[in-house]
Amino acid sequence: MSEDVSRRSAMRLFATAGGMAAALGAGGCAPALPPPGAGPAVPAAGAAGPPARSGTGTGTGGAARIDALLEQLTLEEKTALLHGAPDPAPAGHAGHVPGVPRLGIPALRFTDGSAGVRVSRPATALPAPVLLASAFDPSLAREYGQVIGREGRALGQDVVLAPMANLIRTPHAGRNFETFSEDPRLTADLVGEVVRGIQDEGLIAAVKHFALNNQERGRDTVDVSVGEQTLRETELRGFEAAVAAGAGAVLGSSNKVNGIHACESGPLLDELLRRSWGFDGWVVSDWGAAHSTVAAIRAGLDMEMPAGTHFGGPLREAVRGGSVTEAAVDQAVHRILSTMDRFGLLAARQPARPPRDAAAGARVARKVATAGAVLLRNEHGTLPLTGPAARSIAVIGPTAQVPFVGGGGSSQVVPDGADAPLTAIRRRAGNGSTVRHALGEDLYGRPLPAKLLTPAADLEHREVGPGRVWTHEGTFHLAADDEWTLLVHYTGERPGVRLDGEELFPVEAGVAEHYAGGLLGTAPDGMAVRRRTLALKAGTHRLAVTASGGDKGQRLRLRHTTGAIRAADLAEAVHTAKAARSVVLFAYEDSTEGRDRTSLALPGGQERLIEAVTAANPRTTVVLNTPSATTMPWLSRTGAVLQMYYPGQEGAGATADVLFGDVDPGGRLTQTFPADGRTTPVGADPARYPGVGGRQEYSEGVHVGHRWYDAERATPLFPFGHGLSYTTWRYEKLSVRAWHGGLRVEFTVRNTGRRKGTDVAQVYVGPSEELRLDQPVRALAGYRRITLPPGAAQRVTIDVDARALSSWDPERHTWVLGSGRREVFAGRSSRELPLRSKAAPASR
Repeated sequence: MSEDVSRRSAMRLFATAGGMAAALGAGGCAPALPPPGAGPAVPAAGAAGPPARSGTGTGTGGAARIDALLEQLTLEEKTALLHGAPDPAPAGHAGHVPGVPRLGIPALRFTDGSAGVRVSRPATALPAPVLLASAFDPSLAREYGQVIGREGRALGQDVVLAPMANLIRTPHAGRNFETFSEDPRLTADLVGEVVRGIQDEGLIAAVKHFALNNQERGRDTVDVSVGEQTLRETELRGFEAAVAAGAGAVLGSSNKVNGIHACESGPLLDELLRRSWGFDGWVVSDWGAAHSTVAAIRAGLDMEMPAGTHFGGPLREAVRGGSVTEAAVDQAVHRILSTMDRFGLLAARQPARPPRDAAAGARVARKVATAGAVLLRNEHGTLPLTGPAARSIAVIGPTAQVPFVGGGGSSQVVPDGADAPLTAIRRRAGNGSTVRHALGEDLYGRPLPAKLLTPAADLEHREVGPGRVWTHEGTFHLAADDEWTLLVHYTGERPGVRLDGEELFPVEAGVAEHYAGGLLGTAPDGMAVRRRTLALKAGTHRLAVTASGGDKGQRLRLRHTTGAIRAADLAEAVHTAKAARSVVLFAYEDSTEGRDRTSLALPGGQERLIEAVTAANPRTTVVLNTPSATTMPWLSRTGAVLQMYYPGQEGAGATADVLFGDVDPGGRLTQTFPADGRTTPVGADPARYPGVGGRQEYSEGVHVGHRWYDAERATPLFPFGHGLSYTTWRYEKLSVRAWHGGLRVEFTVRNTGRRKGTDVAQVYVGPSEELRLDQPVRALAGYRRITLPPGAAQRVTIDVDARALSSWDPERHTWVLGSGRREVFAGRSSRELPLRSKAAPASR
């Protein structure tokens, strides 16, 4: 499974794909046309060739106009266009590059945008991309992108740092919710359509993070060692698709690739991105990911963000000193201005910014959240909730009462509003139904009793005026050992809290200091929150709090939970569950940029809560608002498990739609759920994750995700592509034949149940026996989302293109078609494939 990669071979790792036409024939990666009624054609995943020219601007004269501008720009003005600077009109966006007003070059504003536009004003908080991906619907991905594009323009932005095309390589990665899948084909399809959607509306898409940014742990320093075949067949597929879709910009990652920082890697930026793929937009560094001046601009980095540490004064000095030619600066500026021109940003009359359509955004958010819902388990008709089961419901969990919209970090969006799931369930259950709630677990703490403290102090309602400093020093006494969680809520500079002389909330390194999660980092009333859990011994403890009012003043409160509080919350949840016919228990994990997950288990006391509630009432549905794969030792005790990931601002209504059967759960897993934390493609090898000595090896080769489980014959908890329906399905009458350099696969899907339902038909191909390269046991080659009424059948046609049947040859540096008879599988998941046949693609 591994590939040998020497440092000497790194420079030829990304050799051009000139031999591709010979391997596949002209147009060998052309889009496969779907059958009538199957929706719009989806370009082949990662298709090579010149990028599409999406963008709504009319341009202002092309290359001649840009050349004329370059002649008029001073060196200072040129370099000012190559790095970020403070925005005179800050609006909560990610970055700003000043323009050159005297020449009509406007400023550029950059926004984060994986799941909506992140500025200080409200925007549509879309479901996390991983939930969008679960719908297996490229046309829906385009709608998703269009919402981001339209709202980005409406909110004054020019570039959005999205989509995230990195693969889900390890379930521990902290940003898995921001990306799409472990599968290269599915990722490429969806990334391409999100890019098209964004740029349909005139917003420039900057696909990220190029490349191999598959974890948060050590993301700024880790050196990824990867072989050429692995890179081409796995991680790069989504980026190649983004370029083919016409992405205007690419965001360079912070890590190293084969010993070179990604933002100064000539093999990545020049040889691969530009020469091989024909990318003609600009490359911008991730925030703080530029590490040099001369090496970076020579390699093909065009813009440094968020400031000019390397591309400001140092770049001008390098030009004056002769280590960088002014032609290299001109080239970078030319790429930026050409892209701006393509989107109409250099026109005398720039494209008008549209009004924001919040209602339209909300409709798409609801559509995506319902389409991507994945029903993992459903025993004894637990779902949908109907009849008596729908009229007596216990709703349990803190995230039933506090809407969990999205994950933490740069993907957080200020929504127009978001209902709590409890509200949506009560509304849907209707009059005459009984819906009771129990907290189960307290996320934000209870007030510290004033009398507990000596001297007595009210730490629940404390205000500190501007320019003032408030302190409290005292003690409290515990009669017995206990586990406490102490929480500080605040609105300004984070207060210092010392317990027995130890600072409980020290400043964290890097972005982890700023990103505390989408749920746990902010109280329902908007105050920032930090928490710390400690085992406290019986006796007296010293507590000291210091808070500064700063320029504007602030409010703060100190709260806690104890073993007794947790026991009381658990007992209340069990009592509420026993009294109801059905239980819907909301479980969560708050994942965030800046840190990886330390465990795949649900955090806190949630496993204990699920075990206690399911023992009290086996008709319990667990709704998971989690970022990625979760281990489930409690699974067999549940009636149903519904995976909703981070469902966005309309998640409450979408969840109720699925629970009550108003829609069929049509989502399917885009990542394998492992049986335990070690049985994953990287789980048993620290060299693969998180790396050893700052170096990480992608020695799993082409066997990413579900491919690894097949190669190792490992049994997952839930396989890639898995998802249940409220109806039943039968697959039959498979036919496979050569077709346009690939294969045409046809079969019949029949709804054999009594309800209208949605299924995702999936096609996988086996290896070519005639190709002496490492190949997956089975690779996803195509899929089709279909909806059928009860008793109906549909003949499904899926064309498997030449790229899906090809492997990258690291000796010849090109794609090679795997000839000979290939095994073809069709079914409902990577492990439920009732149909199989063999056929050989036609020679070209």
